[in-house]
Amino acid sequence: MTIKVMIVDDSSIVRQLMQEVLSKERDIEVIATSIDPIFAREKMKFQWPDVLVLDIEMPRMDGITFLKEIMAERPTPVVICSSLTEKSADLCVKAMSAGAMGIVNKPAIGFKDFIQDSSADLITAIRSAAHAKVSRLNIANRKPAPRATDSSRPMADSTRLMNERLGAPKLSADAILPPANGNSANIPNTAKIIAIGTSTGGTQALEVILPHLKPNCAGLAIVQHMPEKFTASFAARLNSLCAIEVREAQTNDKIMPGLALIAPGGKHMLIHRTGMQYYVEVVEGPLVNRHRPSVDVLFRSAASAAGRNAVGYILTGMGDDGARGLLEMANAGSITYAQNEESCVVFGMPKEAITMSAAKEIIALDAVAASIGRYR
Repeated sequence: MTIKVMIVDDSSIVRQLMQEVLSKERDIEVIATSIDPIFAREKMKFQWPDVLVLDIEMPRMDGITFLKEIMAERPTPVVICSSLTEKSADLCVKAMSAGAMGIVNKPAIGFKDFIQDSSADLITAIRSAAHAKVSRLNIANRKPAPRATDSSRPMADSTRLMNERLGAPKLSADAILPPANGNSANIPNTAKIIAIGTSTGGTQALEVILPHLKPNCAGLAIVQHMPEKFTASFAARLNSLCAIEVREAQTNDKIMPGLALIAPGGKHMLIHRTGMQYYVEVVEGPLVNRHRPSVDVLFRSAASAAGRNAVGYILTGMGDDGARGLLEMANAGSITYAQNEESCVVFGMPKEAITMSAAKEIIALDAVAASIGRYR
């Protein structure tokens, strides 16, 4: 299958370089480029793309408005490619909420070297988006995202992560922590904790789940594949929609009822236990399954620290990150769930978990919140 792509960006250099990179891929065809959404609209009358690569800030019509129009008229996979600033981080999170499938960062300067070094991320994002069932998105919440509160991380971190992914070996969770030792029977009975892992389509899935949770629900630790700098804005948006508290995780944050901790982009998040209390650790480290944060790392740590006291959910996403970790949770006595194919935007990660018999139950997206609500 050839993926037909349209590039919409007001920079002629960006359009040219993207077209050059994508034209080298046998399964990708750039059918058109456009300086802004108005011209893109005219071209789409003649040929509709399979995937739209879209900048956020453009003249005449911004990318968010265009994205919402497209999703209302004819839902289409969209990959956001935008320079990373505090403002654009908020806008990109709004774009994900409006239906965008992925985010690729581009620097304000030096784009030629960047796109050549990081073309693999752009290509992966396009291929992943092409597999998405966009019609399954639940895009109900349109509340504006609050501004990010953390602007301290340098933009170079995002470039570094993308460059690192290029040709990176596919490491397992062994690169971060050893497997669970199998002594889960020695773990004392505690309150339940919830571990959730998701990727493509996950931002929208979490907006379906978390606003329905009550303030006394079990504490949650969540990995959503997302570039660094964006998770603070994403957590702030979720917090504005929910009765529970949602925030980007920091080392030593306790996992408590009514609190959801989102793993920071570009770092792994592990669960630990001291006595009867669980807390998280945010660490540097290599990519695991070519991701950081990795769901496998979160799930393995949950198996080791909590065992039968943990409940794991693997949701929509491309690839297999989290499948082996969910199996480790199941083997440690955890209750484990995988999202069903019918409600997934991309039935990749849950499918792998189901194939491995890692999920004790298969569950629809709209049943996840009620399921979480049963655990204390």
